[in-house]
Amino acid sequence: MRTGLVIDRLLAWYGTHNRHVPWRGETDPYRVWVGEVMAQQTRIGTVATYYERFLERFPTLPALAAARLDEVLKAWEGMGYYGRARRLHMAAREVMAEYGGDVPDDPAALRALPGIGPYTAGAIASLAFGRAEPAIDGNVRRVLSRLFDLELPDRSRLEAAARELLASGRGDAASVNQALMDLGSDICRPRNPACEACPLGSSCLARARGAVESRPPPRARRSVPHQNVGVGVVRRAELVLIARRPESGLLGGLWEFPGGKVETGESPADAVRRELMEEIGIEIEVGDLIERVDQAYSHLRVTLYFHAAVYVAGDPQAHAASEARWVDPKTLGDYAFPAASHSIVSRLSQ
Repeated sequence: MRTGLVIDRLLAWYGTHNRHVPWRGETDPYRVWVGEVMAQQTRIGTVATYYERFLERFPTLPALAAARLDEVLKAWEGMGYYGRARRLHMAAREVMAEYGGDVPDDPAALRALPGIGPYTAGAIASLAFGRAEPAIDGNVRRVLSRLFDLELPDRSRLEAAARELLASGRGDAASVNQALMDLGSDICRPRNPACEACPLGSSCLARARGAVESRPPPRARRSVPHQNVGVGVVRRAELVLIARRPESGLLGGLWEFPGGKVETGESPADAVRRELMEEIGIEIEVGDLIERVDQAYSHLRVTLYFHAAVYVAGDPQAHAASEARWVDPKTLGDYAFPAASHSIVSRLSQ
């Protein structure tokens, strides 16, 4: 394969077909880092608004590192996959402690930070620092698998293919990586790729061999379990009870209306009553179902049953198993809640 010709055609196409991505052209590694973390598992079109809002709140890495986790999660609210925000916050503090606030340009040092894997390290190193490092996301994996006809596109083969292209990239690693991403998004799609419009069509080995549809090979689908969860919207006079989720695990660090998984033989109301006693340390009377919400995560589907409830006895502040507090419903908007709770929050805070 004449990689110099491939790069010429790729960059010529990119010059007129590149997508609008808010952090493209940025040389501030912090801003590139925030954008690339947000773009993980989220469409670029969705990211743009959150990106600008987040940077208005935390314009510099020191500002992010100095913030409380609650503030970071609130600024992230609506983006989902909150582990990204927690790890970004942790990594910002580590950069302050270890590097004096300067984001390192070495890919190995970047990968050692919380939440930064090979793709994000390569993206920061190439986009912000101009280093000839691969940035292999799902789109780039697909382009390389087809262009080089990789039957088994493991990381070593993909990195070798990417480095072969970067070596012919005229020293513009950022444009090469971004062009490959855009080509995978717009042309080299998973299904019905627009091969006739591809600037690399004449060089694509999978196309020449009739293997485009099988490159890369499909990944096995995992079964996704389902859980029913009972949730208590507990009132005590004019206050409502909220609890913070543990920082590790699903939706870590967010606030929620307390409850838990419905066990075999239980109703959602039974689960609310039991969970509030076991986890919060209070006794309640459970009332009517307020709302049912279906929520899907990458590895789990959940149906939440929100029940009205009234406080009877007990002190949540004295119960070591959970951080819980009584708050004025009008202040609920100050706390970061999972998306499944937003309609309840909106209703109560009016």
